[in-house]
Amino acid sequence: MARRLRPVDPGFIGTAPVRMVFARNISAPPERVYRALAEDVPGWAEWFAAVTLARATDGGSGREIRLWGGGRFAETVLVAKAPEVYAYRVDSTNAPGARALAEEWRLTPRDTGTRVQWTFAADGTAPFRFVLTLARAGLGRAFRDAVTSLDRYVARR
Repeated sequence: MARRLRPVDPGFIGTAPVRMVFARNISAPPERVYRALAEDVPGWAEWFAAVTLARATDGGSGREIRLWGGGRFAETVLVAKAPEVYAYRVDSTNAPGARALAEEWRLTPRDTGTRVQWTFAADGTAPFRFVLTLARAGLGRAFRDAVTSLDRYVARR
């Protein structure tokens, strides 16, 4: 059953009780990476292994995301500033214990490629926050794998 989460603004990404920040350099330029993140929402299912379905909603101001294992998220785009930042919050999810979730993808030019930084920001019950801290290594691995696949995906397009 999906539950409504607390609506948050972009400032939450910097102040959330649980923040995880991961970064990786890739060869694709920021403009192409940004397009894959913000404009090719269905493509997420091709390069992010955990995503089984991704689609834009509300004329592109929202997203529907489904993950392997049954996770479901209805999201609102908070920031879409090409080619630098793409951020969204989760409005509803079936994840137990979550109270607020937001993610930010920050893109910085690096030589001929891009430094991709992903911030996962969350608030929830004490057990939810504890599980997230245990999941840090797995989220980091998922990010590294996804961004490596994203680099290949962008190169093919």
